[in-house]
Amino acid sequence: MLPQRAAPLLFALILSAVMTFCVTAIATFRAISFGEGFIGTWLASWVISWAVAFPLVMIFGPIARKLVAKLVSQNQN
Repeated sequence: MLPQRAAPLLFALILSAVMTFCVTAIATFRAISFGEGFIGTWLASWVISWAVAFPLVMIFGPIARKLVAKLVSQNQN
């Protein structure tokens, strides 16, 4: 098992992978439809997107958490 301190990094890694995997599939389908070359084009786009998304999630994740904390009520009632 990984130590608890690895949780934010692992969360960002998994979230960015899943999101970019899905979004690039949709974008690739919209651009070239299914057919010859779809999988290769999709996966190439996914790798590039993931390489960009992972650091962005690491940078903007904490900012988004702070913003959400300010926007939601601290009162449990």
